[in-house]
Amino acid sequence: MTLVTTFMIVGIGFLLTVLLTPLFIQVIKRMKFGQSIREEGPQSHMKKAGTPTMGGFVFIISIVLTTLGVAFYLEMLTTQTIVLVLVFVGFGLIGFLDDFIKVALKRNLGLTSLQKLIGQIVIAIASFMLLIQGPFETTVSVPFTGWSIDLGIAYIAFMIFWLVGFSNAVNLTDGLDGLVSGTASIAFTTLGVLALIYQQQDIAIFAFAVTGALLGFLIFNANPAKIFMGDTGSLALGGALAMGSILVKQELLLVIIGVVFVVETLSVIIQVISFKTTGKRIFKMSPIHHHFELSGWSEWKIVVVFWSTAFLAAFIVVMLEVL
Repeated sequence: MTLVTTFMIVGIGFLLTVLLTPLFIQVIKRMKFGQSIREEGPQSHMKKAGTPTMGGFVFIISIVLTTLGVAFYLEMLTTQTIVLVLVFVGFGLIGFLDDFIKVALKRNLGLTSLQKLIGQIVIAIASFMLLIQGPFETTVSVPFTGWSIDLGIAYIAFMIFWLVGFSNAVNLTDGLDGLVSGTASIAFTTLGVLALIYQQQDIAIFAFAVTGALLGFLIFNANPAKIFMGDTGSLALGGALAMGSILVKQELLLVIIGVVFVVETLSVIIQVISFKTTGKRIFKMSPIHHHFELSGWSEWKIVVVFWSTAFLAAFIVVMLEVL
């Protein structure tokens, strides 16, 4: 894939999102599908109540159209591409149902955790069944070494854990304007570069389509956000990021590439364990971006620091892989 083709893919995803998002915002406003804010969250977030949500619907459309269109044109539409798109859309659908229940049916908790989990597991199993129809390796590579571990049939359990874990991790991170849009665009750019390094151009097409679409969405999602991606977007991005790492066979590298998502999730786990065992909280509030908010950091400062962390992690991964 040439540099021109790469920029073309990013550009198409970007333009489609920039063109569609204002129209979607108007539709959401007419339907009065605004974001509801949890009372137990930071009080500074109450002013965001009513902001249009489910914006992930827009970039999902942009990414799917860009990916399938470019892949078909370049004759690179593979089983891997189809699986990646199905995971992306499938997890997005779970998020859409969750958002719809919250904003349309006025049930603030949306889908139950069990309902989400069942949907995520079904999609993960279906993906595994599709992949093993072809030459799919059930190995997990150890980063920066030539070692790999063959999990055999147990790989399906790993895939379920990876997809569910990272989709929820990205979902937890989506708490500040532009935070996930920026960190995920960096992560998918890195995934695209890795795909090119390992000569998997079909995966690179999808990854760079996501990069372009998220940069376009960021125009409307940066502070102060005119629209939120909602669970529709965050669950879709997390699931696709995990599947992308599986397809390029660099699963464990995602822990570094997605370090912000990992830390956000760990902060929640640590907080829950600490409170249940000692009755004390480690952080002022979790996920950890709320801890920094309550410590006096501005929302914009937190987002920039987290973006910078994501970029540094991505840079380290790419440099080590190239060298």
